[in-house]
Amino acid sequence: MRALVGAIITAAALIGLGLATLGIGLRYQWVQKTGADNRLYDVKFFEIDNPLQYGVVVLTIMALVGLGITFVGLAYHHERRFREAQLGLRGGDRVSVPE
Repeated sequence: MRALVGAIITAAALIGLGLATLGIGLRYQWVQKTGADNRLYDVKFFEIDNPLQYGVVVLTIMALVGLGITFVGLAYHHERRFREAQLGLRGGDRVSVPE
């Protein structure tokens, strides 16, 4: 379940990053006219508006957090399945607890 939640967080963050980059591209689609040569204006990250910078940074952090949750969740899942398999090899499904 943890891996699924992490994957959903990652997918949402990546969709948000895609939409943010589309928004940045539409906002800054300037053409520099130098004579007969039309060149696209190169916008650096620090030249972008602060709310767009904030959105890109937050979504990037969320994508990394989601990937971390996904990998930790998968590792925990595989460890749990390994322990269940080892318990099954011993012949018992339950561990007896002393009273």
